[in-house]
Amino acid sequence: MKFWKENVGLRIWLITVLFAAGLGLVIGGWKMTGDMMGLILMIIGLVFLLTAIMIYNKPFEDPKGR
Repeated sequence: MKFWKENVGLRIWLITVLFAAGLGLVIGGWKMTGDMMGLILMIIGLVFLLTAIMIYNKPFEDPKGR
């Protein structure tokens, strides 16, 4: 997990891009009420948001495990 601690700029950039894209997909899918494509867009947006949270938390993980 040293990679994420050493590359703070890359981490911040990825978190920002994934958050913005995820939020845009969720809002865009929400506007497509009654359409299956809207649900798919919202699920993809949720995956992007969860990935941004995962990248944010990586440097704080315990290296020894639990």
